[in-house]
Amino acid sequence: MTQPLPQPSVDVLDAVELRLVEAPPPQLSPEHQTARDRAWNKAVQAKPSLFDGPVVACTRLDQSEPHELALHWTRVTYRNYALRWVPGAAALPSLFVDVLQPTDDGALLAARMSSATAAPGRWQLPGGSVEPPDDGAPLDAAALRHNAARELLEEIGIDTPPDDLTLWAVTRGTNGNIGVHFMAPPQPAPVLNDRFTAVVSAAAAVGQTPELDQIALVHSPADLKSLHGPHVDYLEPIVDRYARILL
Repeated sequence: MTQPLPQPSVDVLDAVELRLVEAPPPQLSPEHQTARDRAWNKAVQAKPSLFDGPVVACTRLDQSEPHELALHWTRVTYRNYALRWVPGAAALPSLFVDVLQPTDDGALLAARMSSATAAPGRWQLPGGSVEPPDDGAPLDAAALRHNAARELLEEIGIDTPPDDLTLWAVTRGTNGNIGVHFMAPPQPAPVLNDRFTAVVSAAAAVGQTPELDQIALVHSPADLKSLHGPHVDYLEPIVDRYARILL
């Protein structure tokens, strides 16, 4: 008999306060640098849309107080993640933000990555990787909140003021990736569908492929089974926690 595969382990951490501390960039040996660049170039040849732009990676996550997290971060570029394919090397985990967008009746919006992305067909919450701030600008909880609000507007078409987003949880995924999850005010389901359709139509009108190509409204982890395609490791634990809080 075939045994089911074990479910990925994801830590879901309560966070009322989030403190971010910049750390020095990682130091790589010349051998690992060469292997990283070779792996990155190979990935770009397979998917030319990959872009080696600036991005934030995590160096450490501490929880000294029950509801206070200290997140240490550093500046890298996307090719840092090619180290995952280099034997003996370790890529620093990524930092991303996303938004739990509920409906008036308690459903939660999930979205599918389009064919133009690095993870086509993958279901997740609307959001994305965090980019480092300009020189002199802070990377703090307020900056992450603005980042999340921008992702929600760009991907779903919902223009929510950053101050209306509430820090809801922090997750640490199977690769150590850190997700900062914000809760948005509820929206009527028809509004979400109409705004998302407008985003997709606007992209098509200028010959572009949107970041997301489909949305779905789920009430519990059981609903995720009806979604065609894989989903990020944090999605089921987040949906489960959300559903339990509503009970």
